Amino acid sequence: MAKRPREERPESGVEAQLIARSSFGALYEPEEKIRTIVVENFPALGQAAAWRFLEWAQQNPEGVCSLPTGKTPEYFIKWVQRILQSWSSPEIQGEARKFGLRPEKPELGKLTFVQIDEFYPISPAQHNSFYHYVNEYYIKGFGLDPKRALLMDCSKIGLDWEPGYGPTGEPRDYMKPALTMEDVWPTGEVDLSLRMREPSTRQELLQQRVLRQVDQWCAEYEAKIRALGGIGFFMGGIGPDGHVAFNCQGCDHFATTRLDQLNYASQAAAAGDLGGIETVRRRKVITIGLGTITYNPSCVALICAAGEAKAQVVRNAVQEAAHVNFPATALHRLPSAAFFVTTGAAKLLDRRQLELLERIPEMAPSVVERVLVALSGRRRKKLVDLSEDDLAACPLASCAVRRAGRPLPVLAEEVRQSLIRKIEQGSRAREKTKFLHTEPHHDDIMLGYLPAVMRNTRVASNQHHFVCATSGFNSVSNVHMLKMLGRVEKFLATPTFQRLSREGYFDTSALDFRRRDVWKFLDGIAAADDELRDEGAARRLVYNLSVVFTDSVADGNSTQLSERVSALKTYFSKQYAGQKDMKEVQILKGACREFEAECVWGYIGWQLPNISHLRLGFYTADIFAPEPTQQRDVLPVLKLLREVQPDVVSVALDPEASGPDTHYKVLQAVTAALQQYSEETCRQDITVWGYRNVWFRFEPHEVSTIIPVSLQTISTLNHMFLNSFESQRDAEFPAYEIQGPFCAMSQRVQVQQYDMIETCLGYEWFHNHPSPLIRAARGLVFLREMTVQELLAESRALRQQTESLGHLRSSQFTHVQLLTFCGNTGI
Repeated sequence: MAKRPREERPESGVEAQLIARSSFGALYEPEEKIRTIVVENFPALGQAAAWRFLEWAQQNPEGVCSLPTGKTPEYFIKWVQRILQSWSSPEIQGEARKFGLRPEKPELGKLTFVQIDEFYPISPAQHNSFYHYVNEYYIKGFGLDPKRALLMDCSKIGLDWEPGYGPTGEPRDYMKPALTMEDVWPTGEVDLSLRMREPSTRQELLQQRVLRQVDQWCAEYEAKIRALGGIGFFMGGIGPDGHVAFNCQGCDHFATTRLDQLNYASQAAAAGDLGGIETVRRRKVITIGLGTITYNPSCVALICAAGEAKAQVVRNAVQEAAHVNFPATALHRLPSAAFFVTTGAAKLLDRRQLELLERIPEMAPSVVERVLVALSGRRRKKLVDLSEDDLAACPLASCAVRRAGRPLPVLAEEVRQSLIRKIEQGSRAREKTKFLHTEPHHDDIMLGYLPAVMRNTRVASNQHHFVCATSGFNSVSNVHMLKMLGRVEKFLATPTFQRLSREGYFDTSALDFRRRDVWKFLDGIAAADDELRDEGAARRLVYNLSVVFTDSVADGNSTQLSERVSALKTYFSKQYAGQKDMKEVQILKGACREFEAECVWGYIGWQLPNISHLRLGFYTADIFAPEPTQQRDVLPVLKLLREVQPDVVSVALDPEASGPDTHYKVLQAVTAALQQYSEETCRQDITVWGYRNVWFRFEPHEVSTIIPVSLQTISTLNHMFLNSFESQRDAEFPAYEIQGPFCAMSQRVQVQQYDMIETCLGYEWFHNHPSPLIRAARGLVFLREMTVQELLAESRALRQQTESLGHLRSSQFTHVQLLTFCGNTGI
């Protein structure tokens, strides 16, 4: 067994204790270039960072700190507040002693706070500005002194300038003396080329002068930080391109505070914060530089990363030599810098994975499959063609083969047969089966495993029920709502509206009429008739408006509804992108997504009442959403299980922090409901389909079923998505890997998975296969089939996570509910 590397005890008592509790050491040289401390999960990551921050604050009561915004610090913020509020309790005092802190409570009131970054231009009053976040969660939440804070208030930056005189000597009094951001940037779009070129209009002249004032402000901001001695404690996340603060891939490691622009990956990651990527594209960012962070050689710099989706950027930042392609490698030169990561985020760190492999008591077939499939992909060779030289080039594969105790050709053939069995399993369709397809968002099933759905809907004896757990209102832009309201305005002026209204078409109990909305929409798509399609969507929105706002549409009278449409158009026009909507508008936006989902399943012949919309209550517009609860979130799923009595239940199987937070919370709710349903019915025959999609992916060894996907199916998926999911067609909230709608990302994932397996088996296996289904494959979908008990085992770690944060959560399962959820029968 490989020994843990020798290392000196770090100066930090917190880090020493974390290392003692961890399965790994802090640094594995020469592969790793920076200390990396691994904790079990996302909440534990926040706890570890909180203790490290408080340790530093106790040692530096008048120090300079810089803390992150967004969702990364959720548990960090909660743990700092809990520790300080309960400092004198025996529990906290005991932990403080273990972590090496002194008995006296850390005082934060004399710390100087430095804001890391901000979008520009943005009003500080907007709830999605980082200025607002910092004031809410750090200045107020931690009790910091606002007079000691260096903040980025864009409403004041660069606007203090003198108009001066024009070329003829006359004063430039055509500009207002008191400027606002809206005066300078009326569309919110900032053109950085004005730094280098001549302005062509008076507006551009104004913008150029303000830009130069902003640049000067950034230089002065940097000077203030350096006058304080630099940043003493920095904590940040790491972006999809490896960015730290808003220092994107390719950034100079010695860069200072500046106005800059984001690359596409960072824009996509920020789209959810600002209400869509078009808003992000118009804006620029003010950010401290990597040189700002590293100016103080004693800076304690923590980079926190959670979830397997961050594994590649963590691996690059920790193992690669310092390079502009990997922004976080700039921190290698700081002796007190460290990565705090979860087990999932550490999964690609080579030496740690080798150490784990050495510790495994018995080399399971799935482990051998994992390393040999990876080796096949790296060497671009079929499994059966792998040689001893290939094996020698990979320490992980060498270890696995050695410990398996059988020759490489034998193991390679076993892995090959395993992959073939999975593809054959995915080529079959079930019969006389009831399916309950669950999804966190309205397009998750389609993007995750639509080919499996289509194959099983072609069997007449099967029954299907589709359910979306949330309303999805956060992904509907104001621009889209204005477009939909325009359709309603046109529809209200038609005789068709008059006739349908008199027929009671918009009555709340008329289920068949709601089906007709979908039929009309799909008829329009089939006929390539946009007006017919728009009428179908308008019919449903009229119904939704009458339900949400209780406006009368009886007897063809459209007065109330017309006034409502006019008021909503004004409302959406005045809302800033990303602004939290009132409850009625959230419901209305969610109802638009629900109609889109009904249109998708209408493509393949399924309609109400075989489609359900649960609108689970944990889904909110708040940055830190509440946890699922039994009464509010589990019981609606349990009720549906009782009604449908399914044989197969699908669930999005994304681990925490590896995709949208919603996925993980729906997994909790569905798992808890399935556990209770299987116990009350004594059914042991329920099959669970675990799926993933564009946010996070399975590896072949993790799945039981591989579904062939033809070009025809890929084309169908794209057609269904682009026509039905109108609110998502313009990709306002895209994946960072691709510039386009999610169906394009889904296609890329399926094709990449095909390429992986084709490399392992060889193209001849596919192209010469007797089945036309497999010969036609150009993509693959990965599924994991499980029993309910296997799903519970997969989720069992959730109990420890939730219990460890019992005091932090505003709503959580009770202890009994946790045991039910995790399948434990004892305490």
